[in-house]
Amino acid sequence: MSKVITLLPADTYNVICRTIISSEDKKNLISLYEPIIGPIALALYFTLEHDLKLSDVISSEYTHHHLMTIMRSSLDSIKLARETLEAVGLIKTYYKEGSTNSFVYELYSPLGAKEFFNSPIFNITLYNNIGKNEYDLLKYEYQIPRIDLKEYTDISKPLNLTFKSSSTLESFEVLERNELDIKLDNIIDFDLVISSLPKGLINEKALTKKTKELIEQLAFIYNLDTLKMVEILRMTITEKGTFDREEIRKTARKYYQYNNNGKLPTLVYRTQPEYLKSPAGDKSTKAKIIYMFENTTPYDFLKIKNKGVEPSNRDLKIIEGLMVDLELPPSVVNVLVDYVLRKNNNKLNKEYMETIGIQWRRSNIKTAAEAMEIAKKENNKITKKIEKNTSLKPKGDNPAWFNMDAKKEEMSAEEIKELEELLKEYR
Repeated sequence: MSKVITLLPADTYNVICRTIISSEDKKNLISLYEPIIGPIALALYFTLEHDLKLSDVISSEYTHHHLMTIMRSSLDSIKLARETLEAVGLIKTYYKEGSTNSFVYELYSPLGAKEFFNSPIFNITLYNNIGKNEYDLLKYEYQIPRIDLKEYTDISKPLNLTFKSSSTLESFEVLERNELDIKLDNIIDFDLVISSLPKGLINEKALTKKTKELIEQLAFIYNLDTLKMVEILRMTITEKGTFDREEIRKTARKYYQYNNNGKLPTLVYRTQPEYLKSPAGDKSTKAKIIYMFENTTPYDFLKIKNKGVEPSNRDLKIIEGLMVDLELPPSVVNVLVDYVLRKNNNKLNKEYMETIGIQWRRSNIKTAAEAMEIAKKENNKITKKIEKNTSLKPKGDNPAWFNMDAKKEEMSAEEIKELEELLKEYR
């Protein structure tokens, strides 16, 4: 288990530029990356780049309070933004412990438009986040006009016919364009893949590094385990015993659509990203509930709340809207679903959920723990206001986890039973 590192305003950092960041890169960051990583992560990237002061490769030393002041953001928001940039390969972070902790942030270039649209993860995530119309407009913007050159002759002169050679100068290292690969945590067991494929049909070098990376990305996007991926690979073995990466893409997509009524993958089948999960080790009941919110997809959570019945298309569209339009993470959506079902007589109301969701987005709620806390606080405000101005009792019940942090008030037998049932259904 990795060590939990606490970030403080006094902690220092330096920025190292590992690449050349062009104006085209900045356009790609805004047009292609921002719909995925959000405005705070993008602002952090540009702020770190600005800290380099024009052509410097290494910045001066700054404190994280400097970032908080410049970005007008909390330290937690900045940390989450940094982890988002790490996840998409835009920065790499190094840490050194001391009386004042030190960090080094290495900046890397975003993918070019061609590589971005050819990436299964980025391409599909962008499509899901902005919708078909915006996606089509973006693709049109990046398309290169085709000119028929059949009737033209190439008269470009080579270097050696234009310039004369001179004495060789001593070589030195020059900053060049540099991109980070996206990291995925061993989704596919490649030893099992090799042992499951027909012996003698695949070449020893069939599973190249690039092919493995593609397989991992497709497994992530389409939620495929190793054995399902083996089925796909069986259908894409070439006569030479190798794999055509484009065929793997097409077959994986068709496989998913065949098993999902022709639909492409949606975010309702995703669990909370690892970098937004709570640290392991806490064995309390509250930690167990948070773990359930973080490790259950919104689809499965709805199914649990429906006592095993498949969620309706209407409910799924509400949930997907919260994740796509408001960019609420999966665990936050689960908390919202649990809260609204309790407060609204087991019904999901689109307008009601969007109103709360918009507020949570503005409050930058990213984790289950944050969502539980804000739900509790806002509910208490509403309850006090109603009780102050009327003699009416607030409608609906509260989720059982509302009373978990109460130091004096104990949970009722009914609330304890609700939590036990929820956890039992999850297990």
